[in-house]
Amino acid sequence: MTPHPSPAVLARYADREAELPEVTSWAVEVHLETCADCRAELATSSDDLLARVAVNLDAAIAAGPAPAPQRHWSVALNRWFVWALLPWLTMALVLLGCAVLIQRLVPDFPQPVLLLAPIAPLPAVAGAWSRRFDPAWELIAATPTAGLTMLLRRTATALAVIVPALALTGAPLALALLPCLAFTAASLVLGAFVGVRRAAAGLGALWTLAVITPTVMNTDLPTVLQPGAAPGWALTTLALTGLAGLLATRTDYFHRLSSTR
Repeated sequence: MTPHPSPAVLARYADREAELPEVTSWAVEVHLETCADCRAELATSSDDLLARVAVNLDAAIAAGPAPAPQRHWSVALNRWFVWALLPWLTMALVLLGCAVLIQRLVPDFPQPVLLLAPIAPLPAVAGAWSRRFDPAWELIAATPTAGLTMLLRRTATALAVIVPALALTGAPLALALLPCLAFTAASLVLGAFVGVRRAAAGLGALWTLAVITPTVMNTDLPTVLQPGAAPGWALTTLALTGLAGLLATRTDYFHRLSSTR
């Protein structure tokens, strides 16, 4: 029968900083598998060790600096905005400002504000949920909703900045706001499958190649931006928004993306 280890050996075994020969450690572990009394004594030794650690931590905390006061407005701001979004929002506003300037200097050019309205929010949407741009990515991806709630909040913040800017440009509201909302919803829908950053980049590239480039070359406003296209944009926006809301209930899509996007 394996002899019981002495209380001193058990204490040294419980203390990871104490030096104990490997042979002795193995013998203690083998004995603990079959001896309930020694396991109970080891638990007592562990409790004493935890008590000493707690005392030392309390002393270190008391000697350290006082914790910074928590600002409730700062917590709310972090839920809706991250500073990494600021450059992208600024870029979108600058592009819209340049479009307004071009429209005033070159009246014959086919409404550059309408050409840029669908893709104006895409850079900010891409930065709202991205490993590359968000310094708190690991924390967000580990939440129960895999950052989906944060994505929706920050997307709403981006729209709260860009939509009033579009309204101030003087462009037809229906043809400026509806494509903007449609492309934002499309980014969220496609982002559930390929990642929001890739979805936003793909939609932006597709719009640039299919609409902006031909318009610049031909100087003719495309059919999708003619006044008669507003009902189609309204139906598209409504359908994509509903689909995005449906996907918001399926956070498993974003859980699969959280480790790769």
